[in-house]
Parts: sequence; structure tokens; C-alpha cells
Amino acid sequence: MKIILLSGGSGKRLWPLSNDARSKQLLKVLCAPGGEKESMIQRIVRQIRETGLTDEIVVAIGAKQRDAIELQLGDEITIVAEPSSRHTFPAIALACSYLAEQGTQADEPIIVVPSDTFTDNSYFQSIREMADAVTRRVADLVLMGIEPTYPSTRYGYILPAEHSGSDPVAVKNFIEKPSAEVAERLIAAGALWNGGVFAFRLGYLMDILQRMMPGADYRTLRANYEAMPKSSFDYAVVEKSESIAAVVYRGRWKDIGTWNSLTEELSERVHGNVKSEACDDTYIINELEIPLVCLGGKNMVVAASPDGILVTERGLSENLKHLVDGLGKRPMYETRRWGEYKVIDSVEYPDGYCALTKRLTLQPGKNISYQRHNCRTEVWTFLSGQGEIVLNGRRSPVNRGDVFTIPKGMLHGLRAITPLTFIEVQSGTNLVEEDIERFDFEW
Repeated sequence: MKIILLSGGSGKRLWPLSNDARSKQLLKVLCAPGGEKESMIQRIVRQIRETGLTDEIVVAIGAKQRDAIELQLGDEITIVAEPSSRHTFPAIALACSYLAEQGTQADEPIIVVPSDTFTDNSYFQSIREMADAVTRRVADLVLMGIEPTYPSTRYGYILPAEHSGSDPVAVKNFIEKPSAEVAERLIAAGALWNGGVFAFRLGYLMDILQRMMPGADYRTLRANYEAMPKSSFDYAVVEKSESIAAVVYRGRWKDIGTWNSLTEELSERVHGNVKSEACDDTYIINELEIPLVCLGGKNMVVAASPDGILVTERGLSENLKHLVDGLGKRPMYETRRWGEYKVIDSVEYPDGYCALTKRLTLQPGKNISYQRHNCRTEVWTFLSGQGEIVLNGRRSPVNRGDVFTIPKGMLHGLRAITPLTFIEVQSGTNLVEEDIERFDFEW
């Protein structure tokens, strides 16, 4: 058995903490067994390992999330990053083609698991049962059906075939996010929530891919990724399959992709630089350095980050996404393989001239790539730590108080010896992360 863990998307329903570079699965807000904070993806990887399900995990992600995933999960997890965002079917196909290139046999069970569910360890026993059903050829495609606890309008439903006494159950039909009234009738008819977990033989998916893109392997698929249809796995595969079964899961399960559902699982109601008083069932998370004061909040979520500030009733938080779509030109905070940065200030003047100020911290032994920019000048002012800078091939030590001006076109790189913090002021007419050319350099 091999597991493909899906960790894409921006998770706008958890704005302002989540953005295109830090999706909801990467937020360290859950409590781990030892008391430290862990993210959703760290939690599910830990559970997979604790239950002995498999060590063969491939994480399918968007390219912007690679650095953050590597920092959280380390080098023991295989990462397959999409060249661009094309929805779940292309992401799963790319991960499967990678496994095929690595020599995985066509009969190997592949389990696709979302990384934003909150569940207990019995969930992974059901995954084991799904893999077993694939091995026994019960069906070409095996899904996880969650026993509903209320008539939700947020989930799709799986309708088992009538008089299906088998285990797994045969599947008759799918219904996408019905109204509450329809959901009640579906549950009365024995319908299950679609848990978004898929199991199949590797060869089954590769055959589908070959029909869509003859001769495609991992390398050619990456090179022609934009030609892939931008469609969900449900639409491209599940709805077209003629052989489907479902394993029924009756344990604890929750999608924690909204503030309302996430706060139900938080062990603490206040995070960060917060002062609160007379607050009732209110959750406050502050990632800013300035204080956040809340007095008399009832049944609310208050969240502040460099990307914005949210104040909402908990019950209304599920309606957040349409309000924040399109807000902000860029992420204001990111974690990278070398450390992290936070945008402190950004301004555009009437004549088109722009200035952007960041605070960056490099971890010991890490380095920023040897690079140059074509549209901006940078000024680096070092605040703490020790490191080494390279300007057009010339090395120099850096310490607190040093200031370097890097004109556009100049090759430059930076390595940290101790934790190294500095302020970067960019100025020019096109201040985007894509304005970068990287070059090899031996530190």
C-alpha cells in the first residue's frame, strides 16, 4: 500500500492565517500528544505512522508550498509538487506517474487521503480495509463512506445500492452537496458522506491517464502539465467509473477546513499577543507583534496575521471565502526551506515606483540561493546574527549593523552561520517574487 496525501489549495476559509503559500494544512494550531503545536498535515502523518499503516507516503502539493512542507515533515517524506494548480485529478495523476516511474507495480493499492480531516486512529483501520478490498478486486475504485451524524449541506453523499449487504457496500449513485431537506431524505435512505478518500490499483489510474495522454510518463506529464484538464478526481474518475464500492467508516471524522469546525478542536482559546476579558466561547489568534485586545466577545473568532484581520461570529465563518477571494496581491508571510519572511510595509506611488520592506530570518547553515534581479534594487540591513554574503563572486562576513546595497543585475547570495535576521528594502517598478534568476554556487 502507498498513500498519496493531498495538501493543495489555499484554504481561504481559514483566512487570514492561510494563503497561497501557507495553506490551511500547514497551520500549527492543533495540540500534539507532547503538548507542542502541530499542523493538520503533521498530525495525519503522525497518525499514519503510529498505526503502522505504511511508511510509503507521497505528498501531492502546489509548488508554492514545497518549502513549508519540507520544513514541517523533513526529508523522509516524498514530495510531488504540481508545476501549476490544475485541481485534484491532475495532482493525483502526477503523483501516480511518479510512483510508476519509481518502479511501483501496477497491482499496488494506492490510497488518496486528504490532509485536512480530524479523526481518530480507527479511521486508518478503514483505510487498511480499503486497500484490502482493492487487492481482492472487489471493485476498480473503493471509496470511504462516512456514517452521517447530521444532514450536512457541505459534503457530497454516496448512495449505496439497494439491499447491498456486502462489505464493502456496492455504490449506486453520488449526490453533490444537497439542500438540508434532500440530505435528510438521503440519510433516511442509507446514504453516506463522501469522505474524499479513494483507493485503486496503480494500473487502474495509469490506464485512465494513458487514454487521456497516450505515452505519458512522469517527465512528459510534468512538461505538459498545462495540457491536463483542470478537473476534480470525482468528476474525471469517480463519476465515470462503472465498478465502485465503499467501505463504511463509523468513527470520529471532521473536516476542519473552516473556523467554526477548527475551533471546536483547539485546546486553547487564545494564541499570541492577546489580552482578553469577559469573553464567552470566543477564539482569538494573533500572529502580529502588536497587542490584540478583546473585551466581551461572545461566540466569535478573531484572527490577525500580516495578511489581514478577521472578526466574525463562529456560525458565520463558513461564508468567509467569497469575501476574501482576490484580497491582497501577495502573501505577507511565508516559510521557506531557509527560514521565514514577513512583509512589514508595501507602497506603490502614483508614478508606478514601488517599495517593499521585509524582515527575514535565516536558520543556521541555511542559505538564500545565488541569484540576481532584473527589476529591483535591494538594501539589506543586518539586525542580529552572523553570516556570509556573496556579491558578484566576492565573499564577505556579515554581522549586526552591516548594510549592503544590491543594484539590479548584481549576483548575490547569503548564508547564515548563526540565526541571521535582516531587513530587506526592495525598490523598483515590478516587485514580484518571480523576478529572480538562480545560479549554482558552492558555499
